[in-house]
Amino acid sequence: MDGSALLTIFVLAIFVGYEVISKVSSTLHTPLMSGSNAISGIVLVGTIAVAAHTESTAIFVLELVAIVLASVNLVGGFVVTDRMLRLFRSRGRKQKEPGA
Repeated sequence: MDGSALLTIFVLAIFVGYEVISKVSSTLHTPLMSGSNAISGIVLVGTIAVAAHTESTAIFVLELVAIVLASVNLVGGFVVTDRMLRLFRSRGRKQKEPGA
């Protein structure tokens, strides 16, 4: 695949991702975090696979940016999910103790 095709795919992915996220209400962002983590994981693995065969420096820099951003999103998603799960666990324990 040549560089212009990869750049076109990159721009289209940015556009589609923005449109999908902007149409979701803010109350649904946290429950959708696991889906976002899965997509970020797929992007990360795909970008690493493509970066291994890149000859162009400009395309490699774009791939490196994509790897960094997907990694940040993936780690951040797990941090938010962990906080959310701890919140529900602490609420569950508080409710069970008075009734015990």
